[in-house]
Amino acid sequence: MKFVALISGGKDSFYNIMHCMNNGHSLVALANLHPSDASVNELDSFMFQTVGHDIIDYYRQCIGGDIPLYRRKIKGRSSNVALEYEVTRDDEIEDLYKLLKSVKRLNPDIEGVSCGAILSHYQRTRVENVCDRLGLTCLSYLWQRDQAQLMSEMCSSGLDAILIKVATIGLNEKHLGKSISEVFPILKKLKVMFDVHVCGEGGEFETLVLDAPFFVKRLQVKDSKVFHHSSDSSYLSVNVEVVEKEGPPNSDMQLQFPSLLSEDFEGLMDGVCEPQREIPENVHQPQPIFQIRHRVAKLGTNLYIGNLTSTFKTVEEQTQNILSHLSHLLEQNQSSFWQIQHMTVLVQDMADFDAINVIYEAFFQGIFLPPSRVCIQTILPSPNKLQVSCIASTKYNFKSGIHIRSRSYWAPQNIGPYSQAIVDTNDEWKYATLSGQIPLVPSSMLINEESSSVVQTTLSLQHLYKVKSQIKVNQVASFICYITGKTSPALVSEIWKRYVCEIEHGKDFTDRLLIVKVTALPRQASIEWGGIAYQKVVDMYSSGHKKSTSTWFDARDLTAAFKTTTVILGHAILIKFVGNEIRDLMDFLRSPKIQNTSVNVMSDIDTIHQLSNSGFRAEWVPVLGVYDSDGSKYAYGVVWTS
Repeated sequence: MKFVALISGGKDSFYNIMHCMNNGHSLVALANLHPSDASVNELDSFMFQTVGHDIIDYYRQCIGGDIPLYRRKIKGRSSNVALEYEVTRDDEIEDLYKLLKSVKRLNPDIEGVSCGAILSHYQRTRVENVCDRLGLTCLSYLWQRDQAQLMSEMCSSGLDAILIKVATIGLNEKHLGKSISEVFPILKKLKVMFDVHVCGEGGEFETLVLDAPFFVKRLQVKDSKVFHHSSDSSYLSVNVEVVEKEGPPNSDMQLQFPSLLSEDFEGLMDGVCEPQREIPENVHQPQPIFQIRHRVAKLGTNLYIGNLTSTFKTVEEQTQNILSHLSHLLEQNQSSFWQIQHMTVLVQDMADFDAINVIYEAFFQGIFLPPSRVCIQTILPSPNKLQVSCIASTKYNFKSGIHIRSRSYWAPQNIGPYSQAIVDTNDEWKYATLSGQIPLVPSSMLINEESSSVVQTTLSLQHLYKVKSQIKVNQVASFICYITGKTSPALVSEIWKRYVCEIEHGKDFTDRLLIVKVTALPRQASIEWGGIAYQKVVDMYSSGHKKSTSTWFDARDLTAAFKTTTVILGHAILIKFVGNEIRDLMDFLRSPKIQNTSVNVMSDIDTIHQLSNSGFRAEWVPVLGVYDSDGSKYAYGVVWTS
């Protein structure tokens, strides 16, 4: 795609341009924000580097060609310092919006914005906010990279950058003007001694780029002067000139890309053979005709709404009708769309995905952390084209999470109006719902169709692990792996066992997985991992409420006929169980003790037809097959939260 690059003069903004170009994107414009008073060199902005702003105009000559440079004065201030940005009058981010809006008006074919964010959620979320409002994609290929590795790559890439500001222990004015290659060994020592960010992500230093491989000319420092900004901060004011380079520009530079799989996840595949595919299920069986009733259950402050369907004719009408019904049910139960934590969307035909998404997105417009989501194609009763269920809260200001819309090497950006993870936090526990992850290559957002099932299974699991790690909610409560006929349950089971042993270091997670076969997944993927994670946030001696012993015994007695796995989540108990006898499942479903609990039943459409027509109530998920974590096939699987 064609992109405009946000440049500050620093190493990160130019190195990200290099990665954008190496990923096949075309640089068509530069953009920069600078202090409204040209005599001010250091502006105390939470967002923008301004030291060296008087050098920016020279970069147009350095890059050459017809690449325009657009600049705008910073008139706002850091008025909104919340982590997730919302439009705020007189904030400096509105200056960025106006700048990029002008750039897009003059260059309507621009689709992306290059941003050099590495660790800063504050910076990333603000650029993403502006990009969303303008219909642009944020390209952040440095995001979440290991800083020592990243700095090493910068030093060896042909990027020539010098320090022009220092503001941390161990760095002083004698380091100003030195190249990043010269100070890299010092920064590594300071990292060990004082936990200094090697790339300067904590504001320890700022840089000025003199040359890059794609420059046609370079900058040369004529003279400089040191200024002391504060007791622990100094900066360098430089005069430069544009000079010829000794060699031609290298527009075909080959940068070192991070490995698609980390070393640990790569190791999970050692010795795993591509399994023989099973005989495919009949995914084209006709839709049975019966009505699924919706179900509403309250458990503490959580609200579980399941099986919302519609009999309207078109998928657009059904989507509108279902989400309007959901809005009514939420209002009845003192909740709202903002308070939804997770959505499960079942579709009869994945070809309807885009049409559903347009209407779905409108209902979550303006919500900066939309719910996490899983979307699968399966067999639904006629005439239903989709079925929606959700988990919501009756609390306000309960949630945090990650809603990463930037393209990077880290993990896939959102491909719809959902967050990668939403976290509900109370006094003792964090409870996170994780969106389904498919084996997209993050840098291109495409699935490599030539990669094996082993690679795709491992890659999508790595994506889920990275999301779980990013939100620091590390304990697995219940994971579900959705597969099509292209992926073997035995393969999923083997990779999962290795993952628990090697990545989770043998924690008691092995039995906390269900594998279910469906007819199709988004982007024609063959596998999708999603689930629930949790984390205790107080010590074991906390005086907080515990689940009563009688409730625990009730749950144990109700599930005695099944193969079960139990997880205590503070006030709640989550039990995953599988079985083959329908009578045992009926006995469980008719118990009055499950009425105000969440019951998620996964089984074939005929079994769900039988159970639903018999008057039983649950959240129904029709699937082609259910497998336990060891790959054994069962008639049904249930996730019960009480």
